[in-house]
Amino acid sequence: MLKQRVITGVILAPIAIAGFIFLQGGLFALFIGAVVTLGAWEWARLAGETAQTHRVVYAAVVAVILWALYQFGWTPGPVLVPALLWWLLACVLIVRYPEAKGLRSGMPLAWLFGLLILVPAWYGLVWLRGQAHGLWLILALVVLVWAADIGAYFAGKTWGKRKLLPNVSPGKTLEGLLGGVLLTQALALAALLYLNWTLPALLLGLLGALLVVLFSVVGDLTESLFKREQGLKDSSKLLPGHGGVLDRIDSLTAAIPVFSLCWWLIGSQLG
Repeated sequence: MLKQRVITGVILAPIAIAGFIFLQGGLFALFIGAVVTLGAWEWARLAGETAQTHRVVYAAVVAVILWALYQFGWTPGPVLVPALLWWLLACVLIVRYPEAKGLRSGMPLAWLFGLLILVPAWYGLVWLRGQAHGLWLILALVVLVWAADIGAYFAGKTWGKRKLLPNVSPGKTLEGLLGGVLLTQALALAALLYLNWTLPALLLGLLGALLVVLFSVVGDLTESLFKREQGLKDSSKLLPGHGGVLDRIDSLTAAIPVFSLCWWLIGSQLG
């Protein structure tokens, strides 16, 4: 398993890095769209669909939606605000699970949830890439999510005792969550001080970083909930040793629209 993980990582990491650095505009949208379309194929399985034909059709529908958004150039509000509302609903679903069952196989809501998870994540990345210093914004987003995961892992391993949401993800602890938050706040503070942001801007930046990190945890837990609902360990086996695409980007699917929405609303006025 470890060998598979290493080989897959060695192959995929350069492709991902090159895509983010060298691709822009339509090519970047296509690159991220391919990842999201694969995620849609996996999501159909998490929604309870077992027929391959139906899963492919769902992925194709998502691809068409992405194409339409790119062609007609929607503004962030109509795409990102519904995503935020969905992730707030997801908070309720994971906290109340298993009482809030409503996620059964074949339920139309599960298909809709997939659109609210995947489409805004694609849109947010494409929109960020088109902004001034877009590559640095995406890097900041990715570092926040990765640092939250790393901080949570080590804090949970070292001090973790109290389970966060054992019905959804038994391995996560409150101590781990706090470790991820503290590490990301420290990194964000250091970066904003280096950029010489004013005190009001710095406080807003730290608040934004906190929201992004907390929602990244919600994204992770939400996929765990759907996998548990369907009795699955991984979203697929597309990535040997790593599971599926959604298993790698679950935290980002929630963090991207929240980060993008924050930047759209106030980010351009800061610094």
